[in-house]
Amino acid sequence: MKSFCKTALIGFLTSFALGQDAPKKTIEEEKPSKPALGKEATVIMSTSLGDVHIELDSKNAPITVENFLKYVDAKHYDGTIFHRIIDNFMVQGGGFKEKDGSFRKQSTRPPIKNESEKTPSNKRGTIAMARTSAPNSATAQFFINVVDNPFLDYPNNGGGYATFGKVVKGIKVVDKMKSLKTASKNGMANVPTESVTIKSMKRMK
Repeated sequence: MKSFCKTALIGFLTSFALGQDAPKKTIEEEKPSKPALGKEATVIMSTSLGDVHIELDSKNAPITVENFLKYVDAKHYDGTIFHRIIDNFMVQGGGFKEKDGSFRKQSTRPPIKNESEKTPSNKRGTIAMARTSAPNSATAQFFINVVDNPFLDYPNNGGGYATFGKVVKGIKVVDKMKSLKTASKNGMANVPTESVTIKSMKRMK
């Protein structure tokens, strides 16, 4: 039964690639332009339910962190929603904006290389990249683990899911998200009936 449940959850995770398009041929595999030195960057994600502080892990996921910060600096996440919530699993967002009841997919940069082989486990409070069933297909969408999900680690499930940071403040906000009621909407399952919007995402100064 546990095996079935895990398989089903992975199906949810990849059925919409957490809502992503199929990967493009060009994959960003270049090394980060700026080496990680000193204290890790922290971003503040202000949501309609409260603020969440996320400390990034450029030591273990340099490509992923640089990619994420490019989206942050471009204000890509501002106004996007958490479009999938599964209690006892994860909450995901970063790919859609909602207008007049419809979801509008946001344009993205090329997909990046999956760094899951060297990243920490998908434990409660970690943030990881969403992707399709293809390992190197992550773009902008992410999810926050609300429980320990070791079955998402490398080498499971076609290469695992790369974590690139962790919640250091505001985990209660994430817990509020995971407790929301969900339903099917716009052809997608597990959509919260109460919209959760990312008001802004910015680096902590």
